[in-house]
Amino acid sequence: MTLYLDVIWFLNFCIDFLLIVLTGMVLKRKMQKWRLAAGSFIGSSYVLLLFIPTDISMYHPLIKFVFSLIIMVVSFGFQKFSYFAKNVGMFYFVTFVTGGGVFAAHYFLQTDLTIMHGVLATKSTGKGDLLSWVFVCIGFPAVWLFSKKRVDDIKVQKLHYTELVEVEIRIEDTCIQAAGLIDSGNKLHDPITKVPVMILDLNIHEEHLPPEIIAFSKDMESFNENGASGHSWESRLRIIPFRAVGKDSEFLPAIKPDEVVITSKQGNFSCSRVLIGLTYTALSSENAFTCIVHPEVMSNGIESIAAS
Repeated sequence: MTLYLDVIWFLNFCIDFLLIVLTGMVLKRKMQKWRLAAGSFIGSSYVLLLFIPTDISMYHPLIKFVFSLIIMVVSFGFQKFSYFAKNVGMFYFVTFVTGGGVFAAHYFLQTDLTIMHGVLATKSTGKGDLLSWVFVCIGFPAVWLFSKKRVDDIKVQKLHYTELVEVEIRIEDTCIQAAGLIDSGNKLHDPITKVPVMILDLNIHEEHLPPEIIAFSKDMESFNENGASGHSWESRLRIIPFRAVGKDSEFLPAIKPDEVVITSKQGNFSCSRVLIGLTYTALSSENAFTCIVHPEVMSNGIESIAAS
């Protein structure tokens, strides 16, 4: 049977690229395109090395493991050992989860895909039939997205209902620091953009906001009737509809920050896709916390590693 190495290499390059990107998305790593491409190139080049005569057995598990270590270093860098170990572990996890779904569906459809000494190939053409390529282009990303969704659900469920975190809200030159409570039952989103909404107690943090924003928080109707305030933060203001238990639909004033940084036992997380709901309702009778953190702020945030 004729093997088309260029086609097989490209097929493996695409799969490696998706797996590396999924690893980065699950762990909320900062990703650079050139690093992802370089890591995918190294991973897919393993296929070509299988056909080069050498004294080293390329099929040995240790060789494959070393390749995976190199792929992770190239793709995400090496900041400290725990960071690197998480990358490697998650890379193997998403590979097994996603790969299992792909091959299960492939065998269910009874296509001619097979594995020859660790190489993705086909029995008949050596370059894959039309169904194989359609499946890789459509089926693999579908399983990939499904796997990411399941992992994100698990991460949200792991957050404790009573976990307290440190919250830092940044809006231009203003920085608001608060003690936050992760509320796993908080499902409040902007109905249009689906952005998660945190809640900030203005009884404690009012002094950090301009008078125009305070006026908006206290009386949204009067603010709208009086026209534009001219403040530079005006474009950040939002009105979020919500429903409380035993009450009719209400509206919550909110503001769009530049960034929210969460410091917790799991690490430091930075998120810009979030809204800050402004309320004068006391969140804690003893001020144990002055901010309610939406669980998606951490699960969707980018983990930052403090220098050791």
